[in-house]
Order: sequence, then structure tokens, then C-alpha cells
Amino acid sequence: MADSGRLFKRGSCRSTWLRARKARPQLILSRRPRRRLWTLRWCSRRRLRRRLLQAQAAGVDWREGVRQVSRVAAARGPKTAIPSPTPASEPEFEFELASRCPRLLPIPPVRPVGPGRALLLLPVEQGFTFSGICRVTCLYGQVQVFGFTISQGQPAQDIFSVYTHSCLTINALHYSMPEKSKKELKREARMLLKSHLNLDDRRWSMKNFSPLCSIVLLEHLKTTTVNFITSYPGASYIFVQESPSPQVHPEHLALRSVGIRKEKKKKGLQLTESTLSALEEVVSASCEEVDGCPVILVCGSQDVGKSTFNRYLINQLLNSLPCVDYLECDLGQTEFTPPGCISLLNVTEPVLGPPFTHLRTPQKMVYYGKPSCKNNFENYIDVIKYVFSAYKRESPLIINTMGWVSDQGLLLLIDLIRLLSPSHVVQFSSDHSKCMPDLTPQYVDDIDGLYTKSKTKMRNRGFRLVEFADALEFADEEKEIPVEFTGHKLISVYTDFAFRITPRNRELHNKILRELSVLSYLSQLQPPMPKPLTPLHSLTPYQVPFNAVALRITHSDVAPTHILYAVNASWVGLCKIQDDVRGYTNGPILLAQTPICDCLGFGICRGIDMEKRLYHILTPVPPEELKTVNCLLVGAIAIPHCVLKCQRGVEGIVPYVTTDYNFKLPGASEKIGAREPEEAHKEKPYRRPKFYRKMK
Repeated sequence: MADSGRLFKRGSCRSTWLRARKARPQLILSRRPRRRLWTLRWCSRRRLRRRLLQAQAAGVDWREGVRQVSRVAAARGPKTAIPSPTPASEPEFEFELASRCPRLLPIPPVRPVGPGRALLLLPVEQGFTFSGICRVTCLYGQVQVFGFTISQGQPAQDIFSVYTHSCLTINALHYSMPEKSKKELKREARMLLKSHLNLDDRRWSMKNFSPLCSIVLLEHLKTTTVNFITSYPGASYIFVQESPSPQVHPEHLALRSVGIRKEKKKKGLQLTESTLSALEEVVSASCEEVDGCPVILVCGSQDVGKSTFNRYLINQLLNSLPCVDYLECDLGQTEFTPPGCISLLNVTEPVLGPPFTHLRTPQKMVYYGKPSCKNNFENYIDVIKYVFSAYKRESPLIINTMGWVSDQGLLLLIDLIRLLSPSHVVQFSSDHSKCMPDLTPQYVDDIDGLYTKSKTKMRNRGFRLVEFADALEFADEEKEIPVEFTGHKLISVYTDFAFRITPRNRELHNKILRELSVLSYLSQLQPPMPKPLTPLHSLTPYQVPFNAVALRITHSDVAPTHILYAVNASWVGLCKIQDDVRGYTNGPILLAQTPICDCLGFGICRGIDMEKRLYHILTPVPPEELKTVNCLLVGAIAIPHCVLKCQRGVEGIVPYVTTDYNFKLPGASEKIGAREPEEAHKEKPYRRPKFYRKMK
């Protein structure tokens, strides 16, 4: 060993080794770094180990590389410069590498099977975490994505693993396998793959096939919503995130053609044990309920995983039930509708992505008009009672609540629990969330809400238990729903995950999600695939006479002489009120109070024709439903700036965009015409964007 050490210090031998090192392939690890593998630092050792695994994945044996290097060195220098290793030393190195550094799990076999298509083989209990969007079809076996089980023979599912949320994982599940030999299982799998793959792809699948293996087909996905959102600058990164460094591996190229990228497992969704236990308990109660359908209320502070839990729970329930009801009480981060709505939906299909990828038509919806209910709690409670009255108790109900659980928000949550009378309350907590008391039945009974009294005070005043509903301080005509405090079961969930949102960027992050929901709704105006996108300014709007609809600004008091300025170029809710507005000959028709009425959809007031006295409304609501619309509500939900500033095909001055904005107009700013003084609330007041154009 001493002689060999002196040989390495010679100049000619050193240059010979360098020439041999440059001549070898890049993925092959030479003998000298392997010899010094355990004397290097941890980071260098990890890089060398990664190169070994990459060489093995590419089908190259490092022993063959050593022989190539030895041959090159023999041709260019003395043979004694690099002594060849003995055959007995190779197994010792393999054993030492396996014992000190456990071998990483290999990448599941991936094979391109056509343009925009890839075949994925998942061994049992293995997962594939990815980012991007794709269409998943289970050809053989059984896999689970975001709690929803996809089995062979079921239709394909669109999966959105986007940048704004945690990456999704395709997990292979155990499935029932009859008493068959491996040959019979291969024959059965080959018959199922015959209608989807060609002969070469089927042979490759059978070569890598193992018992309890799931075969998944990944296809490139392009929808109208994706095309419309990515057509605006700055939004293309949401669905597809490019790799920071170019990759030339066959697996990477196959996945790239589909539109996805493999991610590390730690970037995927990680559920805690308490979360899994809560899901199992709620799903078991929903599937085994005999005397009625359970009502599950999910509560907790901001950014603790309530929405993720709701999506996962919906998917889990849809594995066993045909449908699930969902009551949305969070105004800022709605799940199935544009922001500012309280809605009741009947969900029949899984939700495999963030909210802006699965907007649905609700069973009943009211446009509240603001992302928060602060300073107007009574109207918020009334709207929830109105929407909740449509629940028929034919399927389990999931209730999503706001993340405001301190001070008045906690008292408001107490009122909601008494009003909705849930059977299960799932309460979330985490290290970074604010301290919140456990909402046990005893605690809910002993504390006063904003509009309800505690059970102890009701008993002291001589009321019977059945008269708790009369203790609600609402008007007599608003007591359609009997409230019975039958108690609930509290399920505590602790979440511990990588937290990216801070109090500084939370407002910006939530604003981006709200704008994406609005863009997703506007994508319904586009023609179906594969037709090209049409700019919004080139679409023909509906003409609505002034005397056909009533107007109301919900978030601020605006002078009647300036109300049309507030309606122009605004996001409007298309609603239906019970009053008849056809008796007025001229317009506009203004409402003195905000009505609680059904909202059928939304639109953009593109312009106002003062000569013909017409509103120009652009909306995806079908004409048969527009016939019943007789009210337009304008709230604090604004049109995304990119819709007004970045439309394709606009030349010259952009309509509705101007710097000549008069803040002295009533309703033009938050300081003039507000319902409450600025000192009464701590949240940042709404400021109307500087977009408007004078009406003709």
C-alpha cells in the first residue's frame, strides 16, 4: 500500500489518471473516489452515492466502468499507476455500501407509450409523488389519490398537483387476489392491457410485472380552465413547474411529455396520525349511521389544514357513498364557488385538486359580497340559516367554517354550533395557530355566543330545554329552523406540516387564490376544447334593460347619483328576488336593503348604455336561467387586474383602465360612504381598484 501511495504522487502517473478520468463516462464512478468514499464528508459521500445510483438506473455497471478506465490507463500510461482491484474486494464493497448507506428505493418503472402518454408500474405500498396535471387511468390493480380509490375499469380522473398546494401522490393499494398463479395473473393483466397498449408496451409491462402490482396510464391533460388561466402572464407556473436543472433520463423525458415532474416524497401531502384517526372515525360514522346522516362541522384557525381535510374526507366518503353534501360558510376561501358566497352543494365526483380546478354549480347559493363577515354578523347568520334550510338530510353533511376563531369569531362559532346542531365537531390545532379552547359539549353549553345564551343561564331563567330555539335573538319570522341542542362528539386533530404561509404573505396568498377562482369561473365563457381561446372583449354580452333588474351595492353605501359608476366594469351577482320589479318604467331600480336571495351565477358588467338604458352583462349562466334574474348585487369581490389589463388582441388604450380616478365620489374609497367608522374594525378596508370608464 505504501508503494502504491508513492506511485500516485508521481507527476506522470497523476497526469495519466487525470486523462483516464476525463475519458470515462460521466455517470461512472472511478475506483479512486470509491476507495475514499468513507473518508469524505457527508455531502460529498451523498453526491458520489447518487452518481452510483444514476449509473445503475441508466443500465451501466460501475464494474464495467472500472474496466474501461483501466484499459484507457493502460493505453496511455504505466500499468502500475492504477492497480486493478481483486475480484474478492468487489463483494466487500457492495456489502459495506449496503450496510452503511441503505439503498434508496428505485424509481417506479416508467415507459412512454405514445405522444403525451406514459405507463407507470407501482409495486404494492409504493407511491409516486409528482407536480403538474395529468389524467390517470388504472389499467390493472388499485391505486389511491388524495383519499379517492381508483380501480381497474373505472373512468379516468383528472388530477391537479399544482404549485399553490402540496403535491399529490399516487399510492398503490392492496387488492383482493384470488388463488391464481403468477402466470394466470399475467395472462389476465395482458388481456386488460390489450385495448390500451401495443404489443411492445405489453411485453415491457409483463417483463416488469409482479404480484399485487398496479399499472397506471398517465396522459397529458389540457382543459379549457387550464388554458384560460395560463393565458394570462404570471399564471402559467401554477400548473406546470419546470425542473431547475435539465434532465435527460428516460423516465424524466417520459413524464415531461405528460406534463408532470417527479417530486420527493416529503413534498407530498403528509397526514398526521390524529388526522387519519379522525378520518377513519368520521367515515365509519357516516357509513354506519342508521338513524340519520351525520353532520360534521370542521373548525380551527387559519392555515391548519381544514380545507385539505374536507377534500380528503369527501373523497373517502365517495368511495362508499354515492354523494356528500357540503355547506360552505367560509367567505374568503370557498371550495366550489367564487369567493364571497355561502352555498350548499351535493358533491358526487371526487375533488382531486385545489378549489379553482373543481368549481361546481351549487344546490343553493347566496352572494354575501365580501370575503369577511366582520361588522355584519347578523346578516351572516341569516344567510347561513337560509342556505341550511335546503339541506334535506339524505346524505352526510360537511360544514366548512372560517379561520377566525378569536374574540368575536369564537362566539360566532358557538352560535353556529347551536344553530346547525352538528353530530361531530372536528377541531384543528397546531403549534403556529392561536390557542383555542376545546369545543366540548360542556363548553358550548356553558358559554354565551354573540346571539345565543348558555344553557346554564337558560335554566336559571326558567326556560325548558326544548325552548332553546326561542332564545335566539332573531326576529320571529326568521325561526323556520328548529334548533335542538342534542350535543356533539368532539374530535381533536393536531397538524404538524411544513408551513410556507406567514402572516405577512397570507393576505397576498389568499388574494391570489380568490383571483384564480374568479378566472376559473370566467373560463366557462370559452368554447370547449380543442377550439382556441376567445378574448373576453370579443364575446357578445347580454343586453339587460334598466327596468328589468334591481341594483344593490352590498359592501358600501353609495349615493344614488353615482351608483352606476360603481356597477360599471364590476363583478356582479345575478340573483333572483321575490319582489316584482317590472312595474317601473324607467331605471335604474335601487334597493334600500341587501336582500337574502338565491344567486344563480355571476357576470361582468362590461358597459352601460345611458341612451338606450341598457346594462351589458357578460356571463356563462345559460339563457333559460337568466330569464328569472331580476337583481344585480355588487360586492367587494373585484375582477382580477389581469382580465382588464392583459387581454390578448387589445390595441391602443385599454378600456376601463385609467389614472384619472376621483376618490371624492361617494363609494369610490373606503373612507367615504362606509357603513362603519374606520376605527371599528382592524382588518384592512376594501379599496376599489382604479378601473372605470365614464358611461356613454
